[in-house]
Amino acid sequence: MKSIKLHWNHFVHEVRKKYILFLMVLPVLIYFFIFAYIPMPGAYIAFVDYNIGKGIFGSAFVGLKNFEFLFRTGDLLRITKNTILYNLVFLILGNAFQIVFAVMISEVGNKWFKKISQSIILLPYFISMVIVGFFSYNLFNYDYGFINTILAGLGFPKHEFYSDQGIWKYIIVFFKIWSGTGYGMIIYLASIAGIEQDIYEAASLDGASPMQKIRYITFPMLKPTMILLILFGLGGILKGSFDLFYNLIGTNSVLYPQTDVIDTFVFRSLVGQFNFSQGAAVGFYQSVFGLVLVLTVNAIVKKIEPDSALF
Repeated sequence: MKSIKLHWNHFVHEVRKKYILFLMVLPVLIYFFIFAYIPMPGAYIAFVDYNIGKGIFGSAFVGLKNFEFLFRTGDLLRITKNTILYNLVFLILGNAFQIVFAVMISEVGNKWFKKISQSIILLPYFISMVIVGFFSYNLFNYDYGFINTILAGLGFPKHEFYSDQGIWKYIIVFFKIWSGTGYGMIIYLASIAGIEQDIYEAASLDGASPMQKIRYITFPMLKPTMILLILFGLGGILKGSFDLFYNLIGTNSVLYPQTDVIDTFVFRSLVGQFNFSQGAAVGFYQSVFGLVLVLTVNAIVKKIEPDSALF
């Protein structure tokens, strides 16, 4: 009891001392409390036969029945594997490209060129995946697609892209990296801007080349940011970028073995049914898996490099 009182007194002292900082963070705390913590009891909907009239807690409890449709078809292992593998590639390649572009932009001396380059790289992030799907169709369509038109003009046989399962995993990864590199690059640019210039000046005095400064100063300084972003990304590793997959693949069942993820599978299974309970069951499955993964990876990071762990 005495320990709790001491902690409380210390907290009150900190609030009085740094009340401006606490006021600045207050909107963020309110936001998360309203949109993240208050809705948490709604997870119970995954275990009931939800009836709008009776409400969540008035609906009949059905246990794990809402999870059955995930196992019934035998596709759970396949779609889970696809979702995890795609997101791992997105995470690893995405961060690699973001770091490379951030370092390249930071090394540019011309301010106008730097601003124009940043804008061009960031632009794809704001393009709707509906437009990306339309662009992809006009690029890979068998009859009138841009690539097949060129192949036919050069005397080569046309390629049936929408029947080729293997090629679409590369196309999906390309569009994901293309759309997300600019946004992630900004985060790494902010980290680079926070590195003390005295370190670079000292390295220059010691005769370090630009590449040596990037290798021995910039990259190591970016490691904590990279680990943090990867840990955050792992929390949503079962979230399958529905807009990307659906707009590129649509309902082309030929490509499902290589491109079907949890989100697209659930959409096809529940479309038109308005089954809130089964939808919540899928969300619960994704969240629990992500939580366990983040806790596991964070524990590993904490043992290897404690300063880079989330908690």
